Amino acid sequence: MSAATATLASEPGPSSNGASTTTPLSDLVRRSVKRTRAVYAFESAPVNDGLAKANKVKFASKVAAEYRDVQTLPPVLQSQSAGPAGPKKPAAGPIVGAGPGVKLIGGPEESAPSSNPPASEPRSLVKFRHQQGFAAEGGQAGSRLSQALMRKKEAREVKPVYHPQWKLSRVISGHMGWVRAVTVDPGNQWFATGAGDRVVKIWDLASGELKLSLTGHISTIRGLGVSDRHPYLFSCAEDKMVKCWDLEVNKVIRHYHGHFSGVYSLSVHPTLDVLVTAGRDASVRVWDMRTRANVFTLTGHTSTVADVKTQASDPQIISGSMDSTIRLWDLAAGKCMTTLTHHKKSVRALAIHPTEYSFASASAGGNNIKKWKCPEGIFVHNFVGHEAIINSLSVNEEGVMFSGDVPQPGSLDAEATGTRLITGGADKTIKVYSEQA
Repeated sequence: MSAATATLASEPGPSSNGASTTTPLSDLVRRSVKRTRAVYAFESAPVNDGLAKANKVKFASKVAAEYRDVQTLPPVLQSQSAGPAGPKKPAAGPIVGAGPGVKLIGGPEESAPSSNPPASEPRSLVKFRHQQGFAAEGGQAGSRLSQALMRKKEAREVKPVYHPQWKLSRVISGHMGWVRAVTVDPGNQWFATGAGDRVVKIWDLASGELKLSLTGHISTIRGLGVSDRHPYLFSCAEDKMVKCWDLEVNKVIRHYHGHFSGVYSLSVHPTLDVLVTAGRDASVRVWDMRTRANVFTLTGHTSTVADVKTQASDPQIISGSMDSTIRLWDLAAGKCMTTLTHHKKSVRALAIHPTEYSFASASAGGNNIKKWKCPEGIFVHNFVGHEAIINSLSVNEEGVMFSGDVPQPGSLDAEATGTRLITGGADKTIKVYSEQA
């Protein structure tokens, strides 16, 4: 007993101040449990250590921070969602809906999960904010910058429709001068060309064979047009003459006198018996097709009018001039409706879309092809990629637009008809392109 007592007496014991250096039994048990759990946890069910709850709280915090500006509906949408006043339904539980102070997206401070709002409310909110350009805080009307960014994003998202590549299918020779004008029969049976050799030639569209040659002009032919209601072919030239050819007898039946210089362009009205011509004398003249009367002389351009187009709806006459302007004319009043001054250089070609209520114009230099919206002539956008002097534009019914240029100004014309493209140029040939199968 004396030896045991001596041994116990030699071991460290509690100090005089009550502190003990021995590890408490509870800490030893806790460490042992943790080691056992780490070693054998895969053999049993997963232990809830609080990580899932922590991740949920973290995600809810991020959502609340991201969408804090749209958690409460704007006053306008609140009034729309409230609806007409009526009898209240008995309270059967928590009301799901949007109202003052009701949040659409819950944050980490909410003790109970909130019910999801109807799917229509977020869509209505997005549509409302898109239309009104609301700011981020409080649903108040904000800057127009957000609206501009939205419209720009939508414009970028529009994908063009795929169209096959075009290839040269036929080369036609026969003219002795530059081919300056091309027009196609509305029935797609034949097409006509005019050139510097002062001859109008009519070709079979399917075979490319020459069907007829019409002579009578004494200078270079600059414009051609075909009526879709009468068997008439119209031609204009640098000899100041505008002729009407009857294709049933293949003779000139009318002359339209009035231009003081070369006539560079003409257009046949699609619904009225009206012919519109323009030329070097800076005027646009409207003719009665049958009586040869000069109905209107539209003045305002200060330089050569290079191209003129007509359409059934206002503006019924569109002209482009070497003075870098485009004018939209009211045919009924004989006055200019709008003058477009966006181009910096001579406007040499115009093209009216066959199905859209729009048209395109072309000039030289950068951003030289522009699209406009009728009837006001609102600028839509530029077509980039063809940095040259554009002398010809043409659009087919599928919305494919052709632009052509050559070194010599005014020496190319083109006409698109369905899946064919017919061009004429300074090499005295006519080229027919078609879509690849």
